[in-house]
Amino acid sequence: MRIAMIGTGYVGLVTGACFSEFGVEVVCVDKDAAKIDMLHRGEIPIFEPGLDGLVASNVSAGRLTFTTDLADAVAGADAVFIAVGTPSRRGDGHADLSYVHAAAEEIAAALTGYTVVVTKSTVPVGTGRDVASIIKRTRPDADFDVCSNPEFLREGAAINDFMRPDRVVIGADTDRARQVMRELYRPLFLIETPIVFTSLETSELIKYAANTFLATKITFINEMADLCEKVGADVHDVARGIGLDGRIGGKFLHPGPGYGGSCFPKDTLALVRTAQESGSPLRIVETVVDINDRRKKSMATKIIDACGGDVNGKTIAILGVTFKPNTDDMRDSPSLDIIPALQAAGATIRAYDPEGMGEAKELLADVTWCESAYQSMEGADAVALLTEWNEFRGLDLKRVISLLSAPIMIDLRNVYNPVEMAAAGFAYTCVGRGGEFEEPHP
Repeated sequence: MRIAMIGTGYVGLVTGACFSEFGVEVVCVDKDAAKIDMLHRGEIPIFEPGLDGLVASNVSAGRLTFTTDLADAVAGADAVFIAVGTPSRRGDGHADLSYVHAAAEEIAAALTGYTVVVTKSTVPVGTGRDVASIIKRTRPDADFDVCSNPEFLREGAAINDFMRPDRVVIGADTDRARQVMRELYRPLFLIETPIVFTSLETSELIKYAANTFLATKITFINEMADLCEKVGADVHDVARGIGLDGRIGGKFLHPGPGYGGSCFPKDTLALVRTAQESGSPLRIVETVVDINDRRKKSMATKIIDACGGDVNGKTIAILGVTFKPNTDDMRDSPSLDIIPALQAAGATIRAYDPEGMGEAKELLADVTWCESAYQSMEGADAVALLTEWNEFRGLDLKRVISLLSAPIMIDLRNVYNPVEMAAAGFAYTCVGRGGEFEEPHP
């Protein structure tokens, strides 16, 4: 089979590379000639563990190619995937579908035979119907179907998520389209992956419902963490106590500075707008969005309080600026709220991130970017851990204390044990651990 992938961003590039690993002939298309040139040189424009090797092997095998010529890529394709950006629209927060609509028009003009046009981008309910209308209007003679096939890829684990997913969701109206999609995902049928066939509208809503539910779990445990600090409880024990209930589950119950990234912030907001416009507002989700926004801003106050209530003239070392480890993605990262707030309070920032500093330099001003975690701490008055990269989990604590001018650590990801940190001589602040701590059991 042959497919065209429109868009070589995170979703498009990972999906295209993984389909080519399945044996499908994939042409990835992007208007950004510089990005296509990078890919031709074997350079990957995003950081995703294992993606460089996957792309290289399939390019070498002749199954994966890159081009700026959409018409050539679409002609003769069995399926065309729309994987362009759907950022939050300025003004109302709804998903901006301009790139999706533009792609649909260009695809319509290039269709040469029966083709399944697949929306892979995260799009509001009704977008698939809009895409079908655009294609019909542009090419009344086109022979096509539109499908919805949302992605459920976690940054940092995207390849495994594609190759061994919990499920594949496909919204399709015709048997003809369903058959094409079954053939594309045939390797997953063979390992008995659940394939959920639905209507277009249901498939589109499943994506938003899934992300919103996960964002709600994160927000719930963050609020519980605040309560734990007030009443002297340990949020980790609370999370374990409720997470062992099979109806709840333990995933996404780790407290922190709030969710960020390319999906949760924009998807929760887009779902709120869709629900409001449909006359069925989602009050829980509206609250989740508001709480998360306020939480990221409040984390700067937590750092300032740990520094004695004043950071004016002080230097703060920041460990990690991406929204999560194993990605270079800075979109809606808590650091984008925390660092400017600390600077506004008079602090000087020295920061280090294993992969995110290239993008962060474009978004954060007046930050001294360091070559290692230890370099960032040289002479700093405190260190704040914002992203739980593995290399931050095993810091040489004696060396850290020797580098800091004061032994203050604010751990917004609860990487370290409070008892051990106190024994090491730190004034240690974490999230949601307000009780007395016993020595860890062997």
